[in-house]
Amino acid sequence: MSTAGALYAVEAAFLFYFIAINSGYLLVNLTALVTLKRYLDRHSMGWLPLQYSGLEPPISVIVPAYNEEATITASIRSVLQLEYPEYEIVVVNDGSKDRTLEVLVEEFEFKPYPEAYRRQIPCKTVHAVWRSATFPNLRLIDKENGGKADALNSGVNAARYPLFCAVDADSVLQRDSLRRIVEPFLGEPTMIASGGTVRIANGCRVEGGFLTAVDLPRKLLPLLQIVEYLRAFLFGRLGWAPLNALLVISGAFGVFRRQSVLDAGGYRTDTMGEDMELVVRLHRLHRLARRPYRISFVPDPICWTEAPESLRVLKHQRARWQRGLAESIAFNIRLLFHPRGGAPGWLALPFAILFEWFSPCVEVAGYAFMLAGFALGVVSFEMLGLFFLVALGFGMLLSVSALLLEELSFHIYSRPRHLLALLGVAVLENFGYRQLVAWYQLVGLWRWATKSKPAWGRMTRAAGWQRD
Repeated sequence: MSTAGALYAVEAAFLFYFIAINSGYLLVNLTALVTLKRYLDRHSMGWLPLQYSGLEPPISVIVPAYNEEATITASIRSVLQLEYPEYEIVVVNDGSKDRTLEVLVEEFEFKPYPEAYRRQIPCKTVHAVWRSATFPNLRLIDKENGGKADALNSGVNAARYPLFCAVDADSVLQRDSLRRIVEPFLGEPTMIASGGTVRIANGCRVEGGFLTAVDLPRKLLPLLQIVEYLRAFLFGRLGWAPLNALLVISGAFGVFRRQSVLDAGGYRTDTMGEDMELVVRLHRLHRLARRPYRISFVPDPICWTEAPESLRVLKHQRARWQRGLAESIAFNIRLLFHPRGGAPGWLALPFAILFEWFSPCVEVAGYAFMLAGFALGVVSFEMLGLFFLVALGFGMLLSVSALLLEELSFHIYSRPRHLLALLGVAVLENFGYRQLVAWYQLVGLWRWATKSKPAWGRMTRAAGWQRD
């Protein structure tokens, strides 16, 4: 093959990949659109049938906390005010080096509690168990630092109820969020996990644990992430749920059947993506053992969380997420094209490998090749224009469609200025932000491939949305 022919083949390969990845996401989006319409029609007369009222199974809410003194009070108060018949809160202080423990003890009047701690899943040493003198359903586990997954395992060990909900310590739940996210478990005995929607709290107002006003952040970086989260949750996860092929439930907000997680061995502590890895492992274990199960996603239970406001924190977060994705797939690669793999093994996992695991490599290489080739005169203006039309045009279409779907369904951002700003962001994010995120993801893949020492990075909390 001549040099010109080889260059043309490379150009065509990059173009084909971008067409394929965006077409795949559009297909998922169409599935999500149909699923959301059915969900809204089913809940138009009230989101939960009256016969279920008060009969929801008791649930343990586990809140792992490490250096969260800025946000922990608002998060716990939001959980304490949930509308749910019977639940407990297990806060796990994972060896915090700041005043997280002191803030908790002072705010909620924790006292040492003589409780037998049953270690069903291995975890780091538990120093003490505390109980709140003012809130009987609130307990505190103080333990040696072991990371988020280890803290969750410690909380699962301490949980008393058949379901548990994992909630990040920098998050705030709406009053009805827990009742809504548990709905898939009602009348479905094979349900083992359910996820809810995570939205950006930056710019909003939280007072005493309540979200009192929804607004947009003033800084550009968290504003860009709002549209990104809409794509990921309203389309990405809602699109895979009907096929029982959802591969990730956000660690910020998800409900699991405790016994299923115990049987699976709990959260893995040797991965940066413990939330996704657990869900993929549950698929693998149940599929290969031919055990019936369901993993669901509910679009309207909302968890509000703080998004990074600096590029340094964003880089650490996205590199960690991409490394966690790679680890989750690698640890459970047996599910791929397994005869009993079903939709997770034959559709969702190949999609994740081709369009999420490898996409940063192809995207960064594609932009670099096309721009460098055009500068050197080996890529024509027409081919460069077609490439950017596909790469940027499809990206805008996906973002705008996610925003319009949000506006037609839940209408969280109700003011006209909100919609105009987000429409602008849906266009703007394609010119620099998405490429920057792809680079950060590539950094995460490099760290995974070179087996560099895992590091979460310092996730600084601005907590500008919190009010006393």
